Amino acid sequence: MKAKLATILAAGLLCSASLMFSQDAKQDVTDAAKDTGHATKVAAKDTAKGTEKAADKTADATKTAAKKTGHGIKKGVKATGKGVEKAADKTADAVK
Repeated sequence: MKAKLATILAAGLLCSASLMFSQDAKQDVTDAAKDTGHATKVAAKDTAKGTEKAADKTADATKTAAKKTGHGIKKGVKATGKGVEKAADKTADAVK
Protein backbone atom coordinates (compact mmCIF):
# COMPACT_ATOMS: atom_id res chain seq x y z
CA MET A 1 0.00 0.00 0.00
CA LYS A 2 2.79 2.35 0.89
CA ALA A 3 4.50 1.60 -2.40
CA LYS A 4 1.35 2.38 -4.39
CA LEU A 5 0.88 5.65 -2.52
CA ALA A 6 4.53 6.59 -3.09
CA THR A 7 4.19 5.76 -6.81
CA ILE A 8 1.03 7.87 -7.12
CA LEU A 9 2.66 10.79 -5.29
CA ALA A 10 5.78 10.53 -7.46
CA ALA A 11 3.66 10.49 -10.62
CA GLY A 12 1.69 13.50 -9.37
CA LEU A 13 4.88 15.34 -8.59
CA LEU A 14 6.31 14.64 -12.04
CA CYS A 15 3.10 15.77 -13.75
CA SER A 16 2.91 18.97 -11.75
CA ALA A 17 6.58 19.71 -12.49
CA SER A 18 6.05 19.29 -16.22
CA LEU A 19 3.00 21.58 -16.05
CA MET A 20 5.04 24.23 -14.24
CA PHE A 21 7.83 24.01 -16.80
CA SER A 22 5.35 24.31 -19.64
CA GLN A 23 3.92 27.44 -18.02
CA ASP A 24 7.43 28.94 -17.88
CA ALA A 25 8.07 28.05 -21.51
CA LYS A 26 4.79 29.70 -22.52
CA GLN A 27 5.75 32.85 -20.61
CA ASP A 28 9.22 32.88 -22.20
CA VAL A 29 7.72 32.65 -25.67
CA THR A 30 5.28 35.46 -24.85
CA ASP A 31 8.07 37.67 -23.51
CA ALA A 32 10.26 36.97 -26.54
CA ALA A 33 7.41 37.88 -28.88
CA LYS A 34 6.83 41.17 -27.05
CA ASP A 35 10.55 42.01 -27.15
CA THR A 36 10.73 41.21 -30.85
CA GLY A 37 7.69 43.37 -31.55
CA HIS A 38 9.21 46.27 -29.65
CA ALA A 39 12.55 45.92 -31.43
CA THR A 40 10.78 45.87 -34.80
CA LYS A 41 8.83 49.00 -33.90
CA VAL A 42 12.00 50.85 -32.85
CA ALA A 43 13.83 49.75 -35.99
CA ALA A 44 10.96 50.95 -38.16
CA LYS A 45 10.98 54.37 -36.47
CA ASP A 46 14.76 54.69 -36.90
CA THR A 47 14.51 53.70 -40.56
CA ALA A 48 11.77 56.27 -41.14
CA LYS A 49 13.86 59.00 -39.53
CA GLY A 50 16.89 58.02 -41.61
CA THR A 51 14.84 58.06 -44.79
CA GLU A 52 13.42 61.48 -43.95
CA LYS A 53 16.90 62.89 -43.27
CA ALA A 54 18.22 61.44 -46.52
CA ALA A 55 15.33 62.97 -48.44
CA ASP A 56 16.02 66.37 -46.88
CA LYS A 57 19.72 66.15 -47.75
CA THR A 58 18.88 65.13 -51.31
CA ALA A 59 16.52 68.08 -51.66
CA ASP A 60 19.18 70.48 -50.36
CA ALA A 61 21.81 69.05 -52.69
CA THR A 62 19.44 69.33 -55.65
CA LYS A 63 18.65 72.94 -54.79
CA THR A 64 22.36 73.78 -54.53
CA ALA A 65 23.13 72.04 -57.82
CA ALA A 66 20.32 73.94 -59.52
CA LYS A 67 21.67 77.25 -58.25
CA LYS A 68 25.18 76.42 -59.43
CA THR A 69 23.89 75.32 -62.82
CA GLY A 70 21.91 78.53 -63.20
CA HIS A 71 24.96 80.57 -62.26
CA GLY A 72 27.09 78.69 -64.80
CA ILE A 73 24.52 79.27 -67.53
CA LYS A 74 24.37 82.98 -66.66
CA LYS A 75 28.18 83.28 -66.98
CA GLY A 76 28.12 81.34 -70.24
CA VAL A 77 25.45 83.61 -71.69
CA LYS A 78 27.41 86.72 -70.69
CA ALA A 79 30.60 85.34 -72.26
CA THR A 80 28.74 84.38 -75.42
CA GLY A 81 27.15 87.83 -75.58
CA LYS A 82 30.56 89.49 -75.31
CA GLY A 83 31.93 87.19 -78.02
CA VAL A 84 29.03 88.02 -80.31
CA GLU A 85 29.50 91.72 -79.61
CA LYS A 86 33.21 91.52 -80.50
CA ALA A 87 32.45 89.56 -83.67
CA ALA A 88 29.84 92.14 -84.69
CA ASP A 89 32.34 94.95 -84.15
CA LYS A 90 34.97 93.17 -86.23
CA THR A 91 32.42 92.51 -88.96
CA ALA A 92 31.34 96.14 -88.94
CA ASP A 93 34.97 97.27 -89.11
CA ALA A 94 35.66 94.88 -92.00
CA VAL A 95 32.62 96.11 -93.89
CA LYS A 96 33.68 99.76 -93.57
